[in-house]
Amino acid sequence: MVTSSVLFPRVESLSSSGINCIPKEYIRPQEELNNIGNVFEEVEKDGGPQVPTIDLMEIESEDKTVQDKCREELVRAAKDWGVMHLVNHGIPSDLIDRVRKAGQAFFDLPIEEKEKHANDQASGNVQGYGSKLANNASGQLEWEDYFFHLIFPEDKRDLSVWPKTPSDYTKVTSEYARLLRSLATKILSVLSLGLGLEEGRLEKEVGGMEELLLQMKINYYPRCPQPELALGVEAHTDISALTFILHNMVPGLQLFYEGKWVTAKCVPNSIVMHIGDTVEILSNGKYKSILHRGLVNKEKVRISWAVFCEPPKEKIILKPLTELVTEAEPPLFPPRTFAQHLQHKLFRKTQDSLVPRKAD
Repeated sequence: MVTSSVLFPRVESLSSSGINCIPKEYIRPQEELNNIGNVFEEVEKDGGPQVPTIDLMEIESEDKTVQDKCREELVRAAKDWGVMHLVNHGIPSDLIDRVRKAGQAFFDLPIEEKEKHANDQASGNVQGYGSKLANNASGQLEWEDYFFHLIFPEDKRDLSVWPKTPSDYTKVTSEYARLLRSLATKILSVLSLGLGLEEGRLEKEVGGMEELLLQMKINYYPRCPQPELALGVEAHTDISALTFILHNMVPGLQLFYEGKWVTAKCVPNSIVMHIGDTVEILSNGKYKSILHRGLVNKEKVRISWAVFCEPPKEKIILKPLTELVTEAEPPLFPPRTFAQHLQHKLFRKTQDSLVPRKAD
């Protein structure tokens, strides 16, 4: 999945080298190239479906009618889209700005400094600075570098791999993780009630406060000389329970909705939230884990901060909850651990890439 930059240069190095043509490993298959457009043109398009914006201001309102309306909108978005912009989410904007500045400062360091934090997938060390190495037979690469680390629970962190520069990186990221973990509880509670379950049911099913892991991946998408040929991240669904995303207000996120790619607009002071495969499985498909991808561009570096809320890999069997399975609605997913679900997705992806493509 990741490798030493000795074998594959960091994407940032390629971007800053002055190349006019990207290496063939980054060029997407023809069937994808047919629908990769200019992200700045795509995001300006009006009309057509738009990713919903959910205002969480009243999610715990004392007025039951107002509270119910807020919660119903969130549940509806989770069932229809599986992704939404959250506003008035309770995380201070100044803290979010500091998180973004800290991540930006790390990626502003010279590459040789960042390499001191390089991960080593071969030895199982996935935390740290890396770039995507193709894990499928087609040999495709993505136009991004990243920094990946576990940020919550605090007793499971390995602070030795965290950036030391800037000096406040650990402080601001830790505070953000604590607040995000509380937000995850609120969201899971509403989603539980939306299924007719007890408020704490989904949280319990994904590991609770002790076991649910928050993994942060800072995605760095450098300028690309041929953005119409590449993707920052290929089409996928998240395996997490929930994913929360900050970005630097440069567009790039696309969602596959009703058979078409929809470009998400940049909503100020929002956090993008995805429903992941884990919640889709538990809900027996009532909540959607939407297919999405990331476009790149020539003009601006795009950075996003994705936090994946993941259940423990082996301890919990993921399957549709018994209350949601009936004769009319049989289980849509077989029982698997989180680790098995991940392996199943990787295997399917590899198998798909081995299928010969039709000649163009």
